[in-house]
Amino acid sequence: MSLASRVKSRRLELGLSQTEAAEKAGIKQQSWASIEDGKTQKPRNIIGISSALGCDPAWLMQGGLLLKTSEVNTRKVPLISYVQAGALAENKPIRDIDGSFEYVMTDLDISEHSFALRITGDSMEPDFKEGDVIIVDPEVEPAPGEFVVAANGSNEATFKKYRPTGLGMRGEIHFDLIPLNSDYAPVSSAEVSIKIIGTMIEHRIYRRKR
Repeated sequence: MSLASRVKSRRLELGLSQTEAAEKAGIKQQSWASIEDGKTQKPRNIIGISSALGCDPAWLMQGGLLLKTSEVNTRKVPLISYVQAGALAENKPIRDIDGSFEYVMTDLDISEHSFALRITGDSMEPDFKEGDVIIVDPEVEPAPGEFVVAANGSNEATFKKYRPTGLGMRGEIHFDLIPLNSDYAPVSSAEVSIKIIGTMIEHRIYRRKR
């Protein structure tokens, strides 16, 4: 049985139309049809598709024993870009940001505004490497030493360690954003306008090719 046949058989088992399944997965109906027609054999949003079908993504891709996932304790979180995350500093909801995104699944108790980012660059090495994924909750206030996603006036967000440094003249909290890689310099909110977008609540490390 192929990916196309597994996707179609599972969708029919759940009594879903292609449009309904695609909406649950966060993709277009045409994209879903392309999978069932066998034209798309390595869909990018396999996590969202497996979530819509209530099954393990490994089963969809490889077959074997069908493992159904619990819809009670899991939810999908949009995997967005640093530019999209930066737009959140302007209080734009994720659904209003231009561009499409994939999803990751989590069983954490998180707010509906949570999002995921894939790490780019080496400023947070050795703890965070390029390709790792973090889940961020905008409704969680950071504690000293935690990791945050913030906007510092550029088009893109940045991911750094949070270190409060004291109070300003108007009672506002001053803080530094600290890179873990010593080749990069910290940024201070006393010198640059910085807005905290959210606090990291999960870090996922993926196996890397040698």
